[in-house]
Amino acid sequence: MNTMKPRLSIGMPLYNAERYLEEALESLLNQTFEDFELIISDNASTDGTAEICHEFANRDKRIRYVRNPRNLGAARNYNRVFELATGRYFKWAAGDDVCAPEFLRKCIQVLDRYQDVVLCYAKTKLLDEQGRISRHYEDGLNLVSYSPSGRFLQLMYNIRQCNAIFGVMRSGVLKQTRLIGNFIDSDTCLLAELSLHGKFHEIPRYLFYRRHHPQASSANRADQDQLEFFDPGLKGKVAMTNWRHLRENLLALKRARIKYSQKILPAIYLLGTMFVQPGEYMREINQALRFLMRQHLS
Repeated sequence: MNTMKPRLSIGMPLYNAERYLEEALESLLNQTFEDFELIISDNASTDGTAEICHEFANRDKRIRYVRNPRNLGAARNYNRVFELATGRYFKWAAGDDVCAPEFLRKCIQVLDRYQDVVLCYAKTKLLDEQGRISRHYEDGLNLVSYSPSGRFLQLMYNIRQCNAIFGVMRSGVLKQTRLIGNFIDSDTCLLAELSLHGKFHEIPRYLFYRRHHPQASSANRADQDQLEFFDPGLKGKVAMTNWRHLRENLLALKRARIKYSQKILPAIYLLGTMFVQPGEYMREINQALRFLMRQHLS
């Protein structure tokens, strides 16, 4: 029996993902880099997701399929696949995205060569429902500064879509973070925390294809619906996204093992967002007050 640990663990958290799942799995199994395990955590899907996963797991021994007895929410499911991972490197994969055959090999080569790089990702093309390329996306997250504060601020200025979260990371560094939180756009906060640990490297080739469709986790939804997507236990709660991001990013700065001088500018930037966008913060306070009033009167 082969007890050797794979160099890379790929974690694929799923919920009702049958529509594009076969294409996503094929793109991973056809990678030119083959030393990986693929951990699939199914959040109690009610469609044909389980059948597709069983079929692929029977075909390829690198696939490990686990099914949760109930829907744990996206945040816990994303973290669960990482908890089950054994590889030196780790990558999250969605059930509707596609990676070009050289994606993994190119990312692993960078991480092997440059020890100060904590995350490597490739340039992104966005796909529509039919698989047609709708846009060449520029992430702007090639964070190569030696300064943690410089990397953090560059990320804050440039981040819009979190395509880089589907890059390849160092498992040891990821373990030092709070992983995916149960709040909206928590992947943004995770990337911000990772930028304090080391550099991000962008492969200057379009090797990642991210699909946008109405059922995608990145689709536009009401705040309450997004919050429930991350954690079903928060159904009906107020999101308070801006306040939560401010809190989590400040805590990440506090935890970071970097010089105090490197924390000053990021902290000023974060606190300054309350003055640059006061309306957004006040809107969330008003929503919370209305929620508390309804709770009190009901």
